[in-house]
Amino acid sequence: MAVALVTGASRGIGAAIAADLGRRGFIVAVHYHAQADAAAAVVQGIVSAGGQAFVCTGDLRQTSTARELIDGIVKQHRRLDVLVCNAGMIADNLVAAMSDDEWNNVFDLNVRGAFALARAACRPMMLARRGKIIFLSSVAGQKGGRGQVNYAASKAAIEGMTRALAVELAPRNILVNAVAPGVIDTDMSREVRTLAPDEVKQRILLGRAGSPQEVANVVGFLASDAASYITGAVIPVDGGFKMS
Repeated sequence: MAVALVTGASRGIGAAIAADLGRRGFIVAVHYHAQADAAAAVVQGIVSAGGQAFVCTGDLRQTSTARELIDGIVKQHRRLDVLVCNAGMIADNLVAAMSDDEWNNVFDLNVRGAFALARAACRPMMLARRGKIIFLSSVAGQKGGRGQVNYAASKAAIEGMTRALAVELAPRNILVNAVAPGVIDTDMSREVRTLAPDEVKQRILLGRAGSPQEVANVVGFLASDAASYITGAVIPVDGGFKMS
């Protein structure tokens, strides 16, 4: 049975992705950093629906964590077929007031963490001559917003990494893609949706926030055999954000 690791899967988009992959028949490694109970609930939901899942934990701002996670999964299951790099954070502030910590923390998780995971995962995937790496980017990577210099830069880096890794890993039949959500109904976007709901909706062609499941649908597609001829792509799931 194929095995997938989803990072930051205790809530929001990550939880929806983990559940979706469980329904698709993957054994799902549900990663969390701080919310053990929430991660356990995600696993229980997958198992209750007839799937297989287990929790794993670690601070992905430490690059050694990635190798430990991947090695543990491969040792236990003898394979890793899909890596979904979903874990991420924001630390919004105007650039003149942004601290080194606000910049570094975002990059340590969003970029260095994702790189370390991809570096660790590509080794067993290359040996198997198959695999899929899926990054979670954001509309901010191409359409920056006020107070998001660090976050926008981190997601632009993810999209560049996606394309470069796709070139590098294609000869080993490893497909690398990214999904770029827009305004999604999660805890991370709650503040902006609460402070300026009408303005946010006016900037989205479909006039509403997306759901975590709508993002999970696209990630699940990329993880499936139906996406066997797609690599190096960044797929927006944003309802037409900033096109209106």
